[in-house]
Amino acid sequence: MNLNRRFFKIMLGMTVSFFLLTSAAQSAEYDYLKFTNPFIKKVPIAVPELRNMNNHTAGNELALRSADLLSSNLAFTGFFKLLDRSAFLIDPQKNELVPSNIKFKNWTAIRAEYLVTGVIKVSEDELIEVEFRLYDTFRENLIIGKRYKGWKNDLNRMVRRFANEIVFKLTGAKGIFNSKIAFISKQSKKKEVYICDFDGSNAQRYTNTRSITLSPTWSSDGKWIAYTSYVRGKPDLYIRNVLQKHGVVIRKKGSNITPAWVPGRFELAASLSFSGDPEIYLLTGKGKMIKRLTNNKGIDISPSWSPDGTKMAFVSKRAGTPQLYIKNIFSGELQRLTFVGKQNTQPCWSPKGDRIAYSGLQKGLNQILVISTKGGDPIQMTFEGDNESPSWSPDGNLIAFSSTREGVSRIYVMTAIGTDQRRLLALPGKQSEPSWSPAFSNK
Repeated sequence: MNLNRRFFKIMLGMTVSFFLLTSAAQSAEYDYLKFTNPFIKKVPIAVPELRNMNNHTAGNELALRSADLLSSNLAFTGFFKLLDRSAFLIDPQKNELVPSNIKFKNWTAIRAEYLVTGVIKVSEDELIEVEFRLYDTFRENLIIGKRYKGWKNDLNRMVRRFANEIVFKLTGAKGIFNSKIAFISKQSKKKEVYICDFDGSNAQRYTNTRSITLSPTWSSDGKWIAYTSYVRGKPDLYIRNVLQKHGVVIRKKGSNITPAWVPGRFELAASLSFSGDPEIYLLTGKGKMIKRLTNNKGIDISPSWSPDGTKMAFVSKRAGTPQLYIKNIFSGELQRLTFVGKQNTQPCWSPKGDRIAYSGLQKGLNQILVISTKGGDPIQMTFEGDNESPSWSPDGNLIAFSSTREGVSRIYVMTAIGTDQRRLLALPGKQSEPSWSPAFSNK
């Protein structure tokens, strides 16, 4: 089924209303959790089943599903260790999780550092009201509370909203739970762009070219996707509005490939070869050429922008082999970034601005590596199979990539320090070239 407005209504605004639960803890300063050390332990958090306030079967099912959804969302980040509910010392359907009745020692005894409680009410017309609270069990205080109202089928989005609140409150970074991932799926000899939710769910085909489609990339507002397609027999660049699907096609002589949107602007860079040698050009979102960004006899492709849009990483063969370079767009200053390895490609600049992930040839196989934007020794993140096309999550805490570690190319995800590597989804055929969207607004 093709994408439509319903698929993206999370971007346009939810029908769910929510109300802030007043608490002095919400306005207080809170120490952010740091997840930069690969040996840091995951934070233990308890998410009991929500309390059903209606005492009927439908409410029981939703109470359990709400807790399961929230647990899976939090676990996906790689930050949290979800504690086994069989170890809990309370019954969530009794009054033991009413704010005034919580005994925090019951939670510190099982080493829970944080506790999420919740209640759910279901009306006869399938309207639901869900209330979540996040507690610090050692400080014995409420960190944040939210109440959401909406239809029964809005439950998943309510849970994702609160998951975003938890991550933002504890880490200082906006959560990823409203983001999407575009990727290429190959069936037979055709390659099409698909889009799924952040966790691989709800995958749907976006293009229907019945040809070869490559290199999908999102604009920084999430409203546009650019990609390369061979639908007319050669690589042309397509720029399309995600919802309305109107846009433009850049069909210059030669190849028109590897688009990359400029952060905060309706502009993008792409590698074009109409002059004979593939060079990187800056274009408007309507396809009008602004200026040439590289000018060298070696092939220049695969641009990736710094978060502030002042610098561009790219791949060039000007030194003989594909290596990564960084160019300051305003000063023109050029820096060679990689010196280790004979083939380094597909740079992706972290949203935090300090690192670049890329694919590098290691012992005959491509692996994902990460390097500081200041240079130095890269850190190898993957070691099994062929691994390519790294793409950072909008908060900079996760990396999506493709891998053949299970035989067929699939989309995987790992933390920014290389831990918790797991497959995101598996569709018929092969999946590759993930591109993570911005975090869409909750509004």
